[in-house]
Amino acid sequence: MSRTYFGTDGIRGTVGQEPITPDFMLRLGHAVGRVLRRSESRPSVLIGKDTRISGYMIESSLEAGFASAGVDVLLTGPLPTPGVAYLTRALRQSLGVVISASHNPFGDNGIKFFSAKGEKLPDAWELEVEAALAEAPQWADSARLGRARRLDDASGRYIEFCKNTFSSELSLKGLKVVVDAAHGAAYHVAPDVFHELGAETVCIGCKPDGFNINAGVGATAPASLVQAVREHGADYGIALDGDADRLQLVDRDGRLYNGDELLYVMVADRLALGQAVPGAVGTLMTNMAVELALKARGVECVRAKVGDRYVLEELSARGWLLGGEGSGHLLALDKHTTGDGIVSALQVLQAVARAGRSLPELLHGVSLFPQTLINVRLQAGQDWKSSPRLPDVRAAVERELGDAGRVLIRPSGTEPLVRVMVEARDPDLAERSAQRLAEALKAA
Repeated sequence: MSRTYFGTDGIRGTVGQEPITPDFMLRLGHAVGRVLRRSESRPSVLIGKDTRISGYMIESSLEAGFASAGVDVLLTGPLPTPGVAYLTRALRQSLGVVISASHNPFGDNGIKFFSAKGEKLPDAWELEVEAALAEAPQWADSARLGRARRLDDASGRYIEFCKNTFSSELSLKGLKVVVDAAHGAAYHVAPDVFHELGAETVCIGCKPDGFNINAGVGATAPASLVQAVREHGADYGIALDGDADRLQLVDRDGRLYNGDELLYVMVADRLALGQAVPGAVGTLMTNMAVELALKARGVECVRAKVGDRYVLEELSARGWLLGGEGSGHLLALDKHTTGDGIVSALQVLQAVARAGRSLPELLHGVSLFPQTLINVRLQAGQDWKSSPRLPDVRAAVERELGDAGRVLIRPSGTEPLVRVMVEARDPDLAERSAQRLAEALKAA
């Protein structure tokens, strides 16, 4: 059975268009509630959201849907996605529900779910929900309706959780940190975490109005963070996205560090403590320089498909703890069950504090390979895999790159595009090679 509503990370779309409509959200809450009732007589779900104006509408519709299926509801209000995952587990809820479209603009919204353990749910569960959506509703009578209440101290509980992932033997005293919450779910959480650990904190992107989430600020627009770090003479800048599961980090020189580099720093910190790190998981886009640097430290690097969901699946299958994407989705499974931008930032700053060295010093010898990415738009019905020229051109490019580069060609999951990426120590070689491959695709 194929999925109609669920994508790679829950359900997402444009508000006011199917499925991001109040009637569908009521049906979704009811269907999920019925699935939960198959294994529990009185389930309870926790619902958190980001700061989009549409969150009120969706929250109310989901609440009604759950109540109509006999499921109790606990409402947190605005809270980061990883905060929902944590509280779902800590409060022994049957399910965690997040209303967010992450880094997308305010006109979008979506839903994703966490299990009672605070983990993402498998495809089989999503298929069960889709099957329930196709069935006629079974409304509970008055005696069996679910109840709803608000959790007033949700943000405080999550702040304490984040702080406890930072070593009690260290502090952030003496550091000045700019925190950019993207006018999103962490606006009232992230500044307090860093302040309470001792940092002097400057806030940007912490005044949501329902419409400005991710607008020119946050992890997807780091230029605002770079400017603020320079203006305030800060030591570091930390940018989160709308639901705060993604991190971008800037140092005092305005140098931006991507997720691949931060993953390496986290691994190196564990190794410095004498901890065993058998391997780390990146993605098909992880920079080759980081892969080589990890291998030089005796740490195997495995590539998963693009998407933090696939990184998590690979980590779980191998029993490893550390992984991430260049976009800033980082996983430290001994600290949290899911990606967490605040916790990831704390892990990096902890490594800096413990080593007494700057980020450039901790990354000495790790110089990212230049990457050239070209999107090739396909014609209607075009089968790019049958290109007569592509195999020969690719073989020639890979021979020229040798061990100092690589080629990645993959279709877009959302558009009629093929993405051509070439990575090499020599940026001119990467550019030329990508152009050759793109031209071969266009000639198909």
